Amino acid sequence: MVVPSNEHYDWAKEVKEFDDTKAGVKGLVDAGVAKIPKFFVHPPKSLPAPSKTTLELPTIDFEGVENDGARRKEVVEEIRTAAGKWGFFRIVNHGVPLHIMDAMLEAIKRFHEQPVEDKMHLYSADSRQRVRFNSNVPQREYDSACWRDILTCVFHDDQLDPDAIPLACSEALACLYYPICPEPDKTLGTPKHSDTTFLTLLMQDTIGGLQILHDNQWVDVPPVISNDKFISVEHRVLAQPVGPRISVASFFTPSLRAGAKPFAPIKEILSDENPAIYREFLFKEYYEYYKTKGQDVTSALPHFRINE
Repeated sequence: MVVPSNEHYDWAKEVKEFDDTKAGVKGLVDAGVAKIPKFFVHPPKSLPAPSKTTLELPTIDFEGVENDGARRKEVVEEIRTAAGKWGFFRIVNHGVPLHIMDAMLEAIKRFHEQPVEDKMHLYSADSRQRVRFNSNVPQREYDSACWRDILTCVFHDDQLDPDAIPLACSEALACLYYPICPEPDKTLGTPKHSDTTFLTLLMQDTIGGLQILHDNQWVDVPPVISNDKFISVEHRVLAQPVGPRISVASFFTPSLRAGAKPFAPIKEILSDENPAIYREFLFKEYYEYYKTKGQDVTSALPHFRINE
């Protein structure tokens, strides 16, 4: 949270003026801004220092996993290890053709680079709207906005009316567009956080900017074309003087039926030596706590930890 030193700064007015354009961050770039609006400025402690860490990120090869039982067991074990140590891994030979991935990224770019009047009817912060376009305008006074636009498509139990999806875009869930930033040292594309979902499948273009937190060090993720046993890795996206950066994230969440049941640590991994450290909770309870806390928390899990 950044509180501007200028006592006459009207945070709410500037946010509203930006939001009313329904043009997103891309609209600011198209207008030729040389300085970012104040509500995009992040506190210095959250801004990136140059990454000096070069680590070999886990990469899992899915070759042969469908037809070879022994190979499948190997891949499952590799995923378990990577999820436990890193909370993150890259996959190769996954069976999705390169031309499909390229077409998805191009569709996202095509949507966001449409004239404003062709996409503004989708501009909304209402989470009940299953297909919406917005620009992460902060809901709490003096929270910092991020330098990105997003088209969100929400599938409930894999169901979504195809007619609701913009013609310019694919059926991805979160279609992210990070425009070139005139002052990348003052803001972020996405702040430090961990996802609320069970699993996130992410595809990014060749621009880069994604970082994950590993052993208290930020590690670059170069683009390449639980009961605390599995880590929900904290990550962020840097604002950059080049772009746009395009990525698409598929978030896997409980079905409506499963979401009505309480979640708890997996019984098979519990023992006297490894007792449960989290209480039971509903997915809705977890999600709402995370969202209401805004930038005050990067994960909701500690809230549900059993007090020792």
